[in-house]
This record gives sequence, C-alpha cells and structure tokens, in this order.
Amino acid sequence: MVREGQRVTADFSGASRGPGISLTKGQAISLEKQGGGTLTAVRMGLGWQAAPRRGLFGTRTREIDLDASAVLFADKQPVDVVFFRHLVSDDGSVRHTGDNLVGGVGQGGDDEAILVDLARVPVHIDQIVFTVNSFTGQTFQEVQNAFCRLVDETNGQELARYTLDGGGQYTAQIMAKVHRDGAGWKMTALGTAANGRTFQDLMPAILPGL
Repeated sequence: MVREGQRVTADFSGASRGPGISLTKGQAISLEKQGGGTLTAVRMGLGWQAAPRRGLFGTRTREIDLDASAVLFADKQPVDVVFFRHLVSDDGSVRHTGDNLVGGVGQGGDDEAILVDLARVPVHIDQIVFTVNSFTGQTFQEVQNAFCRLVDETNGQELARYTLDGGGQYTAQIMAKVHRDGAGWKMTALGTAANGRTFQDLMPAILPGL
C-alpha cells in the first residue's frame, strides 16, 4: 500500500511512451485528453489477488473481498455514495459495475470499476473520493498484485495507475479523489491507510483529505 514518503506511479499512455510519471502522495494531476481537451467520462478500476499463505499442509490462498466505493461531496459534505449496495448515484452520473467477491485479476484488467460521467456530475458536487475496503475484515497483508487505475472511458486510454503493495495491518485505503479545477477536473492520489469494513467507517479518514 502507499505509505507516507512512498511514491505513486502514474503510467500515462500517449504519444510519448517514456517512463511513468511518479506522483508523491497528495500530488494532483490534471485530467485532460491526449492532444488537449477536457475528459468527459472516466473509469476508476480496481484489481487484486489473494496472497498465498503457507500452512501446515502447503501453500493456500483465501478469497479476499475488496469493495470499491465512490463518495460524492458538496462543499465537504457527503451527499451520495456509490458502492455494491447502491450501484448508481441518485443523479445517474456515477455507476458501479458490480461487486466482485474474490478478486483474481491482479495486474490485468479490473475486478471492480466505477464509471464517472464527468459531464453529468451536478454542479454542486465538487469532489468524488474513491475508497477500497476489505468487507470480510482481512488486512492488506493478505492482498497482492493490487492496483487502482484511471481510464478515459471514451477511448480506453489508461491515464494513471498506481500499485498497492507492502501490505499493512489495516483494512481500507482512501485511494484518490477527482475534484473540480476551474472548468475541468483534477485527480489527487491520497493513499491514506484506514480501518473499516464499509465506507461509513472510513468517513473520519476521508474528511481530512478534502
């Protein structure tokens, strides 16, 4: 997982395919389309695998149920949330693709994803915070090959990715937020460790990052 002092790697796909840009914790990047223009729809994707554990009878894995959520804020007040029990925001601008109970993709595609139609987000919504929590209560020491990535949903271009490694005795992570910046949006990598099985448990950890 991302810890204080560690770097978050953002891999930008575009005309220049040089080394990925490293973002320090809390650093923001502008959400712009390749060649200019404003993004209209993005996908925050999450992937993970259960780490193998050695036991008396050899190596085994235990299924891990991580849940991705998006909390919508207006002037630092939570007004809506999208998660596995509420898959679409009340205004229809944010949509969860569905719950994955076991993970398994790892460094490939997304096990869970949240789609954000930025053009439809109501004007009073100024921040959307993305969180990941272990619904089954297992810590991130039992997770491997986990990542969070941001994709331009209109063309499939991956804008940024960071991996979650190093384990930790906590059950949740405040991953990132997208927030208004003038007429456009920015993404800020938060990388805050927390404990909780649901997004409600994470509110005390979310609020300082707004």
